[in-house]
Amino acid sequence: MVKVTAVRTTGIYCRAGCPARPHQVNTVPYRSQVAAEAAGYRACLRCRPDLEPGESVGADAPYPVRRAVDLVAHGYLDTHTESDLAAFVGYSARHLRRLFLEHVGATPDAVGRSQRAHFARKLLDDTDLALADIAAASGFSSARQLSRVVTEVFGFAPSRLRGGQKGARGDVDGGFPLMLGMDPSSVRDVIGHLQPRCVPGVEHTEGFSYARTFEHFGHPGVLEIDASDQEARQVAAVVHLPSYSGLVSLVERTRRLFGFDLDLDEARSALADDELLGELVGSTAPLVPGCWDRFETAVRIVVGQQVSVVGGSTLAGRVAESCGRPVAGVGVLGLQRLFPSPEQLAEADLSGLGMPSSRAQTIIDLAGGVASGEIGLDGEPDELRSQLMAVRGVGPWTAEMVCLRVARDLDAFPSSDLVLRDAVGRLIGQGRPSQAVVAAVAERWRPFRGVAATVLWNRSAARY
Repeated sequence: MVKVTAVRTTGIYCRAGCPARPHQVNTVPYRSQVAAEAAGYRACLRCRPDLEPGESVGADAPYPVRRAVDLVAHGYLDTHTESDLAAFVGYSARHLRRLFLEHVGATPDAVGRSQRAHFARKLLDDTDLALADIAAASGFSSARQLSRVVTEVFGFAPSRLRGGQKGARGDVDGGFPLMLGMDPSSVRDVIGHLQPRCVPGVEHTEGFSYARTFEHFGHPGVLEIDASDQEARQVAAVVHLPSYSGLVSLVERTRRLFGFDLDLDEARSALADDELLGELVGSTAPLVPGCWDRFETAVRIVVGQQVSVVGGSTLAGRVAESCGRPVAGVGVLGLQRLFPSPEQLAEADLSGLGMPSSRAQTIIDLAGGVASGEIGLDGEPDELRSQLMAVRGVGPWTAEMVCLRVARDLDAFPSSDLVLRDAVGRLIGQGRPSQAVVAAVAERWRPFRGVAATVLWNRSAARY
């Protein structure tokens, strides 16, 4: 799918809707911003394609490539080499570069460089931070490196891009404001999904706002998201941290939580042509919510087995209160704790929290498997399914939900889900079809059954 269009005669690339009207013969389509940059083009100063969300990769890419893109987005190349990245996902460096060029349009190093430069540009636009602070926040080793890369990517030195404007500064610990390139309407939809699932004390929603605690470089922090401005192109955020270091990785985690880490263009196109789903999908299939922390989301899904959504949230809050690290002095929306780590839950006593002893043991066993490395929540979906199913108390529904939310498998499909069964029943004119019938119907939606499930959940009276 074409994301940006470059203009040979001007050396710039633009997003759709740019007021500039170059002759079509002079334009070149690119599937990503970084691909256009790798070809020598810079972002248009009129339509500002650099304000759009960062790079994502299509579902047709091999899972190791998608995992590598995620690692790059979260700063892996700030402290490792391309060869390290390739070895981590099981490829040679040469093969990984070839696959990146095929599916992203640029090498891993170019993707990481572009991400850091674009985030630095946003801080130059929106703040009056010193270059050294912007470099730390964006993953650069120094202000000098930041200046060199930003100049190469945008064609102007940081001082020219800033233009003497005075943006927000603020103390990160007291609340540092940011504008995030995510569609507010889509964010509001995901907040609606998150609202009944928030872990009390760890997460909070109110209206079109979302807040949560997290740990960053060993320090607790809080993120606040406000998507209430229906006229805005971006979403307002406030981050509470003791320093600016690695701020860019928190932005990427936010994008993953709200589903902006996935390229759904191909899925939308395929499902819009389906006889059963076409009218529900139209041209705007919903985003597939992801996760902030893989382990936290996996535990929340396990806790929610065979209880109501609200009941699952209550139990998850008790787990956090019992085992999570207290966060002193945050003072934001009643957020009081970090969600416990795998190591903490593996040794925890979860009796007396109101959940069946068998489910408490499942959580402890899951935590132990993650802590020991026997369960890789960042591994291939099929391998993760097998690892999860080996845990007593984890069945197909749980495994599929974890693969969809955590491993980002767009073909994950929990066919036993009651809301899905009812939704498919309405499509085919039955009451509540059996799990086997639902699974058979869903075969028509491969390899995007997870996106189809999200469409059906969102269009049902009961949200998943």
